[in-house]
Amino acid sequence: MHLPPTTVPGLAELHDWLLEHHGDTVDADRLPAIRTELEHLAARQVPGAVIELGCYQGAMALWMRAVLDATGQHQRSVHVYDSFQGLPEPGAKDPDLFETGYLRAKPEQVLALHQRWDRTPPAIHPGWFADTLPDQLPDQIAFAYLDGDYYDSIHTCLTACIPRMAPGGTLIVDDYADLEANPKAWNGLPGVKAACEDYFRNPTPLQVITGAGDLAFGRYTAPTDRTGR
Repeated sequence: MHLPPTTVPGLAELHDWLLEHHGDTVDADRLPAIRTELEHLAARQVPGAVIELGCYQGAMALWMRAVLDATGQHQRSVHVYDSFQGLPEPGAKDPDLFETGYLRAKPEQVLALHQRWDRTPPAIHPGWFADTLPDQLPDQIAFAYLDGDYYDSIHTCLTACIPRMAPGGTLIVDDYADLEANPKAWNGLPGVKAACEDYFRNPTPLQVITGAGDLAFGRYTAPTDRTGR
């Protein structure tokens, strides 16, 4: 079990500041859930990089860097990927919920946020996932946070990331709403779950992570050996 934020110097202040100033992309469920995943990397000594697919202004990337540093994982690299053109047009399996270009940010905002908190910035990979992921992902991934919102984006991310996952590494799919497992989950982006179902087929290996609110998280854990254990 992870320690409460108040027990780690620096994390408590950042935790509260992110909730106050970046509450549109992080919340009181997401932050501790991601922290737990990163703490497990250190405990299990899983090799590889940490990546975020869909970073917006860099709030979650900053949190991940801070947690890695707090748990002695200073040398573990963080990579972020974003179009920096906002969301694309929704596909046939996505709702007409956001305008094209919504959540547009700039790489400079990611850098400025890390500079504000005196943290090492991530490696930034601007461009659409289909263009950047095939040849810009790290060779080995310990943890991946997929926040692509739409069917095509998530399917592209899974296709690129799963083969590169380190044994025992984990991948979190944001907005994965399995209402049978968690009736409270926000189900505003059903294309995310549809993409996971089409990629993994049945039965899905994703484990639902719940929180106090409407958290919609699915976790994939890479097998630790070739037999799938």
